[in-house]
Amino acid sequence: MDEDATSPSSQDRYARGLEILRAVGGRHDPAVVESLADLAPDVARYTVEFAYGDVYARPGLTWRERQLVTVAALTALGNAAAQLHFHIRGALEVGATPREITETIAHVSVYAGFPAALNGLSAARTVFSEAGTEVDVAADPGPAGDESRYERGLRLLSEIDGDAGHRVVESLRDVAPDLGRYLVEFAFGDIYAGDGLDLRTRELVTVAACTALGTAAPQLRLHIGGCLSVGGTREEVLEVITQMAVYAGFPAALNALAEAREAFASH
Repeated sequence: MDEDATSPSSQDRYARGLEILRAVGGRHDPAVVESLADLAPDVARYTVEFAYGDVYARPGLTWRERQLVTVAALTALGNAAAQLHFHIRGALEVGATPREITETIAHVSVYAGFPAALNGLSAARTVFSEAGTEVDVAADPGPAGDESRYERGLRLLSEIDGDAGHRVVESLRDVAPDLGRYLVEFAFGDIYAGDGLDLRTRELVTVAACTALGTAAPQLRLHIGGCLSVGGTREEVLEVITQMAVYAGFPAALNALAEAREAFASH
C-alpha cells in the first residue's frame, strides 16, 4: 500500500524534516511551507519530508557540509537565486563561516565560470549584510617560499588527482598549451591553494558542482577519485551525490552515480 500523508511514517518524516528545516532556516515557520500553502501544499510537504526528513537527516555529512555543497551546486546551476540566498543563510545558521561560504562560491568559478561565481558572491553579500555578518577578507595566498604558481599548482594537482591530472595537462600540450597552464596556475595554484577550505571539503564541493552541472562527466569522475585521495570517503561522495537529487534532479544524481562506480573501481 502506498504511504499517504496521514500515515505514521509520513508524519515522522514530516516532523523530522520540519525540525531540520527550522534549524537550517533559522525560523519557526519555514517560508517554503507558508508560500505554497494556497498553491501547492503537496510540494511543500514533499520538500519537508524528502529534502529534509529523508536526505538531510541521513548520516555521513554534517549539516555544515551539506549546506556548503548545496551552495556550490546552486551557484553552479545559476538559476535558483532565492534558494541560493536561503542556503547561504542556512550555512551561517549551522556553523559555516562567511569565509568558508565565499571560498566555496569562488571555488565554483573553476567549474561553472566567473559569471556564476560573481552572481553567487553578490547573493552572499546580500545575505551577510542582512545578517550583520562581517567577512574575514583574505588576500591571494601568493607563492609559498620560492614556489611559483605553476609549481604550486602542479604539486596540488599531483596530490589531488595524481597521474590522471597530469594526463589532462599533457593532452592539451599540442593543441592549447596555454589552457593547460591556466588550469595548473589558476585552478590549482590559486583556487585550490586558498586556505579558506581544506582539500577534502574542496573536493566535496567540486563533486557537488560537477554533478549539478551535468555536463562534466570526465571531470566528475576525476574529482571523485581526487576526493578519496585527500581523505574523503566513498560514503561521503555518495551522500553528496544523493543530496544533489534534491537540487539538480534524479537524472543528474543517477548519472553521477555511474561516474562514481567507475571512479571507485579504478581508485
